[in-house]
Amino acid sequence: MESVSRQYDTRGLLGTTAAAPQCTNAVCGDARSDMLIRLGYDIAFDIPRAVPVVTLLNVHPSRVDNLLEPDELRIEPATRVDCYYDSFGNRCGRFVAPAGPVRLSNSTLIWDSGKPDAVNPQAREVPVEDLPYDTLRYLLSSRYCELDKMSNIAAQLFGGVAPGWNRVQTVCSWVHDHVTFGYEFANPTKSALDVYNERCGVCRDFQHLAITMCRSLNIPARYATGYLGDIGVPASPVPMDFSAWFEVYLEDRWWTFDARHNQPRIGRVLMAVGRDAADVAITTSFGSAYLRQFTVVTNEVASTSLNQASSA
Repeated sequence: MESVSRQYDTRGLLGTTAAAPQCTNAVCGDARSDMLIRLGYDIAFDIPRAVPVVTLLNVHPSRVDNLLEPDELRIEPATRVDCYYDSFGNRCGRFVAPAGPVRLSNSTLIWDSGKPDAVNPQAREVPVEDLPYDTLRYLLSSRYCELDKMSNIAAQLFGGVAPGWNRVQTVCSWVHDHVTFGYEFANPTKSALDVYNERCGVCRDFQHLAITMCRSLNIPARYATGYLGDIGVPASPVPMDFSAWFEVYLEDRWWTFDARHNQPRIGRVLMAVGRDAADVAITTSFGSAYLRQFTVVTNEVASTSLNQASSA
């Protein structure tokens, strides 16, 4: 994390035929049962002088009822944290970090259905004039999603694809197939147009390009960040990180898509949503703060622990 007046976390927190898993039910797959997931983080900074900080480190309010343990930011040295909800409905924390070493940490337990992301190939696009008012902001340009520069490209690539779920999945598959992932491609100023031209990026870059394509097609799309462990997939050789994905509004609700992985995943835990990554930075410091340690935990808990929790 660079030393700037405002600092945004920039790690991988992220043909025309869709290649999505096909399902006839609203939820794709049901091979797993209920599970518990251990969530947590341990982040350390060196602070040259006292600096205000805003965090989005809590589980999203939509998942609070699934928490089995407190989900509270712990700061060392002990510091008062004021909590509030931003205009996107995310739970935020605000505090003044004292000069010296500062540690942010948490560990909590959450229940999960164990089912993959919901899939509904019959979900329809909603005409702009009929969209709920609170979705309209997700049709507009934002910091990393430049519709004015990408609309013609999106129309050329996807304008001929039938509207609805399949068109979104076609966008998702195109981005997945045409962009190369690598942490060495991380760049805090990289926009959707940059990703399109360079064809490389980290997790958030995949999502920014897909979001921009969808918005250019008049499909509300928003950026999402949270926990996504290696549950039901081969373990990644790189250290765990917060993840990015995106959501689109089809039919009558928001649906999860992931241009980086391009497959329904198990155990996704939402933390925050916004127009793009600028709205959901894990930490924003209004002054210098030098990152010294960053660890994220997202592990499935053994089934014996789940049985004990159920009988408690």
